[in-house]
Amino acid sequence: MRLSRYFLPVLKETPSEAQIVSHRLMLRAGMIKQAAAGIYSWLPLGFRVLKRIEQIVHEEQVRAGHIPMLMPTLQSADLWRESGRYDDYGEEMLRIKDRHGRDMLYGPTNEELITDIFRAHVGSYKDLPLTLYHIQWKFRDEIRPRFGVMRGREFLMKDGYNFDIDKDAALHAYNRHLVSYLRSYERMGLQAIPMRADGGPIGGDYTHEFLVLAETGESEVFYDSEITDLKFGDRAVDYDSVPECQAVLEEFTSRYARTDETHDDAVFTAQVPEERRRTARGIEVGQIFYFGTKYSEAMGATVVTDTGERVPVHMGSHGIGVSRLLGAIIEANHDERGIIWPEGVTPFHAAIVNLKQGDAEADAACDGLYKALVARGLEPLYDDRSERAGAKFATMDLIGLPWRLTVGPRGLAKGVVELTSRRTGESEELSPEAAIDRLAQIYS
Repeated sequence: MRLSRYFLPVLKETPSEAQIVSHRLMLRAGMIKQAAAGIYSWLPLGFRVLKRIEQIVHEEQVRAGHIPMLMPTLQSADLWRESGRYDDYGEEMLRIKDRHGRDMLYGPTNEELITDIFRAHVGSYKDLPLTLYHIQWKFRDEIRPRFGVMRGREFLMKDGYNFDIDKDAALHAYNRHLVSYLRSYERMGLQAIPMRADGGPIGGDYTHEFLVLAETGESEVFYDSEITDLKFGDRAVDYDSVPECQAVLEEFTSRYARTDETHDDAVFTAQVPEERRRTARGIEVGQIFYFGTKYSEAMGATVVTDTGERVPVHMGSHGIGVSRLLGAIIEANHDERGIIWPEGVTPFHAAIVNLKQGDAEADAACDGLYKALVARGLEPLYDDRSERAGAKFATMDLIGLPWRLTVGPRGLAKGVVELTSRRTGESEELSPEAAIDRLAQIYS
């Protein structure tokens, strides 16, 4: 991708309406544009990151044995009346009448719709366990949308739903989701801490929120500092193994970590030594629930067991805020110059900056680097604009690509280009071939 042909409407000034870092930088980097309060158009750069995050979520869900599908954004109010939630959900639900006067709603979540799909097609214990999920746009009519994509009204969300024969099997699904979420967040360069949370309007006694620590977080959190030393890493977990998944749950949830809604100061003081007690702010980026037969009993989602008994299935729901994650990643990865994308979610793998556009040798070297990176399966962004070097560097620092290849006549005279890390600022001179090899190794 050549920057001269790309749509990247960067802003020099910070918009006055942006209150937090991620909102400011997403607007300045030309990633989003507000269409209405809490509703955004995703411009090309922001859309690329959104798709990177979505792909990681898909890969880790499929790895865990979950099956992707797609449900509509609009739902019938009749299903929500069946579950008893239509009148309980509150004004955050956008209620609509179609041209025939039928009550509809713009889905804030999909427990009712997925239960209706299940009961129409599944009737035997032999079809269990089953977990279905989708990634779809949702709408919640926030009274005061703010902080850009962090608290918008329209948002992209992965929501998954497990159906199991009994509580033990459903709790294994819960643990399986926790493992898959830990893997997903670490691949995005985030440490998301599972914290005991409140079930809210979805319900359920078993629930954990995943929170990224950040000063701009909407939740106050209380935790044992030891939990920040935990890493999932590259370990292999058999998702069908109850003991393996249970062990991961215990490892990551046995230490005290709660949001303000469930915090118990007496328990915090008793369980955590004073030197390890921490209070901070956190950004919620996901939540998992087990709620038993709450929806299956209300809506008649049952299966016949091996003894011929008909029983309601045990369910849980599991969400990841895909669009919200962009804001959370920026809140955790930025400096005074702009964004610093982790390699796992960067919109482009590397920048190529031509210091002397129009110079035959520099142009040829940049074209060669571009083609070589593409041949290695990488996607570079080539700044081929006729701009001064300082302006090019400022743009690349703002949009935050993890690596920059700088090409100029002085370096080419020595047979080298400069490879710079956005995160550390460290640079080294390498031959073009060695620079390509280094980047391919980083992203391998």
